[in-house]
Amino acid sequence: MDQGIFGQSALIIARMLIGAEFYFQDCGGRIVETEAYEADDPASHSFKGPNARNGAMFGPPGKLYVYRSYGIHWCVNIVCRPGSAVLLRAIEPLCGLEKMMARRNLCYPRKLCAGPGRLAQALGINADHDGRDIGTLPFLLHWPEDAPDVMVGKRVGISKAADYPWRFGLRGSPFVSKPFPIAQERP
Repeated sequence: MDQGIFGQSALIIARMLIGAEFYFQDCGGRIVETEAYEADDPASHSFKGPNARNGAMFGPPGKLYVYRSYGIHWCVNIVCRPGSAVLLRAIEPLCGLEKMMARRNLCYPRKLCAGPGRLAQALGINADHDGRDIGTLPFLLHWPEDAPDVMVGKRVGISKAADYPWRFGLRGSPFVSKPFPIAQERP
């Protein structure tokens, strides 16, 4: 995979990732929801500059930025240009369902990876994977062959810049973490 593709705006990559398939070891599925975070975005971990926690966001594109949210859940991001990243919010589970269900103690596939914390837990991704290369095993990313029908909406679960329309989802997917507004127009 061409790592240079990730050296673009997180807004471009967040949209491009919808419909792509993401796997870690033998678990994963189709990406159905993402959020973009840019360097000048007040909601981004990179907004105040590099530190010990967000160092991966200032490294090469195509690396993972994995952080703990609220001291409870791991969240998985793909680094784009310096200081920007795409949060993987939800996937449609396609492979490794038994392992993912055991990790989440859940037998309902629709909620298995619907939300960034659930996604990381189901896949088994944690701080040990921070800074790892998305294009190197045990990670696999397969871009979609056809452009999917993408919904755009406001980001969720944040307090700063929450009105930015930087959340992207696969239209009609029951696997997104939170429904997009019905009236939401195609961009």
